[in-house]
Amino acid sequence: MPYVLLGLAIVAEVTATLSLRASEGFTKWGPSAVVVAGYLISFVLLAKALTALNVGPVYAIWSALGTIGAFAGGVLLFQEPVRPVTILGAALIVVGVVVMNLGGGISHG
Repeated sequence: MPYVLLGLAIVAEVTATLSLRASEGFTKWGPSAVVVAGYLISFVLLAKALTALNVGPVYAIWSALGTIGAFAGGVLLFQEPVRPVTILGAALIVVGVVVMNLGGGISHG
């Protein structure tokens, strides 16, 4: 169950981040409301997941998948450019998370 909560936290965070872009500096109310709700939901779910999982690796997974999700969403929704160096950066993020998780388990207790 903590992994489901973590996955939902990531989805909520990516949704909020993409809505932040769509809010045009908080001048559009609909996307602005999604930003606030998305981040609130994300942090609540992340906090619940952290009752059973270790904070370091979980935060690495949450932030890495959130970063990659925001990158992919920016490309798909806002036609942001994809360059080889950005793909390399995304790959390095994934490698970093894998290395962190090799250092120890992500559940505690």
